[in-house]
Amino acid sequence: MRLGVFGGSFDPPHLGHLIVAQDAALALSLDRVLFVPAAVPPHKRGQSLSAGEVRLEMTRAAIAGNPLFEASDVELTRTGPSYTIETLRELVTRTRGDAEELALFLLMGVDQFREFHTWREPEEIARLASLAVFARAGEEIGWPGVDVAFQPVPVTRVDVSSTDIRRRVAAGEPIRYLVPPGVEEIIRREGLYQG
Repeated sequence: MRLGVFGGSFDPPHLGHLIVAQDAALALSLDRVLFVPAAVPPHKRGQSLSAGEVRLEMTRAAIAGNPLFEASDVELTRTGPSYTIETLRELVTRTRGDAEELALFLLMGVDQFREFHTWREPEEIARLASLAVFARAGEEIGWPGVDVAFQPVPVTRVDVSSTDIRRRVAAGEPIRYLVPPGVEEIIRREGLYQG
């Protein structure tokens, strides 16, 4: 099985996340893309996040109906920072013994890749998973500060961010067409991002 691992805060998940995940699935011939909401993102310590259960629910709502996509609570069930190396090791352990061989692809944006050298055990991450970096046509990916192989993945970028969506909600502006309807429904129901 060719499994793409797509981690993030997903606070909230939006159409940009879905589009790059779909593009990566096609470009890499992935059997599945696993969306992994982080419990405590190590590079975002001190930032407030919506509850993990709510972000997982929003992620499930966002990917509903796409058989290629699945949401995982693998990081939400652990305590402490959500280190990618621990997630990959757990995914390998969970699938050990399956008849099908597992090939992991860690999906990330250019900004994440440029900070990759600051991650816990970057060389071991690159040993366990192929690094797949989302890149617009002509975009310079750059060197990540560590000697690892990576594969650029051409993606359609949509100029939308979770930060902007949270700002829009706080300002009472519409978010229709930026998030799937199920995600917007959860945001409204839970009273998220009200400032």
